[in-house]
Amino acid sequence: MSHEYEQVDVPENGSTIDVDENDELVVPDDPIIPIIHGDGIGTDVGPAAQKVLNAAAEATGREINWMRVYAGESARDKYGENLPDDTVEAMKQFRVSIKGPLTTPVGAGFRSLNVALRKKLDLYANVRPTYHLDGVPSPVKEPEKMDMVNFRENTEDVYAGIEFEAGTDEVQQVREFVEGEMGFDSTIHDGPVGIGIKSITEFGTKRLVRRAIEYAIENNRDSVTLIHKGNIMKFTEGAFRDWGYELAEEEYPEQTIDEDTLWEEYDGEAPEDVVVVKDRIADNMLQQLLTRTEQYDVLAMPNLNGDYLSDAAGAQIGGLGIAPGANLGEGRVLAEPVHGSAPKYAGQDKVNPSAIILSGRLMLEQLGWEDAALLVRDAVEAQISSGEVTYDIERQIDGGEKLATSEFADGIIEHIERLS
Repeated sequence: MSHEYEQVDVPENGSTIDVDENDELVVPDDPIIPIIHGDGIGTDVGPAAQKVLNAAAEATGREINWMRVYAGESARDKYGENLPDDTVEAMKQFRVSIKGPLTTPVGAGFRSLNVALRKKLDLYANVRPTYHLDGVPSPVKEPEKMDMVNFRENTEDVYAGIEFEAGTDEVQQVREFVEGEMGFDSTIHDGPVGIGIKSITEFGTKRLVRRAIEYAIENNRDSVTLIHKGNIMKFTEGAFRDWGYELAEEEYPEQTIDEDTLWEEYDGEAPEDVVVVKDRIADNMLQQLLTRTEQYDVLAMPNLNGDYLSDAAGAQIGGLGIAPGANLGEGRVLAEPVHGSAPKYAGQDKVNPSAIILSGRLMLEQLGWEDAALLVRDAVEAQISSGEVTYDIERQIDGGEKLATSEFADGIIEHIERLS
């Protein structure tokens, strides 16, 4: 090991995940996997997920060797800082990790610990599958129509954090540059102003869209939709759209067609084994999530659009409490739930651990353990369908039984054992 870990115990047993010449993961049956339990409710849901994923691995003849690492409050207690080198280096060395929710304290030096981790590890694709599980209450009539996977760019757009504070010399320089040297007519009102710059690059766009198209091809998905606001922001979001189409045409000419070709040559009926690449304006897409849910499959979008769209999609299948996510880079994976740390519920053993458990399912898929991943999904669904659930679901259904976080996880494990 090149890094000397200060306050982290590296498992004595277990093997390191490697990559091949194409940066594809080479996964042993006994990998070492770093885990951050997280802040707030992370202390409850992290261990719950850990034992469920252990059960799924064991049921399929494998073993996960967990390596506990720290960020946020737990790291401040151990290291006196929010994101120690031990944690970052562990995630680099062992390649596949999972974490619970983190809270960034005021004045921490990071806009977000989650964003900091994504940047340090170059985890450029935030992937959020959205599908309905039987038994989960939903605000829509037919939540089962939702089955889409959102690919959200993780490093650019507004999350690059290029902005200038009102009243500073820097913001005045930017204003003078935009209005003076660049010759733009002023649309900035008089008085104090904050200015932000969003960057969207060809490189960042194409590697995200490539990942989305590869996913669609590998998983027999029908379409990839580019979500943008290019009717207004033509040189950033409009460029995202154009570069996405360009990537599809250049690299996947036999496996993709655009929507114009679909109607002009195929009368709207796509040939088998072809992915349709299309695009939608972001605000219109928020409507179509509700009105034409079944027409969308894989979505690819810049960061802010992806934030809005994935949360809206999650609402249709029961909310962020069960919404999984993962961050992907070249030969690296960090699974994490979408929800926050909810500190007022910390340590009460009451919240729903489904989101981090299903994020673990995504992690298992990235390991190539599809059988274990399917066990997790089916076991979570079976447990929810039984009506023996955590308080957030129990209060919305008739005849349910309220379980603690740990009891709910134990029930999932029983279903894993039964299903395997």
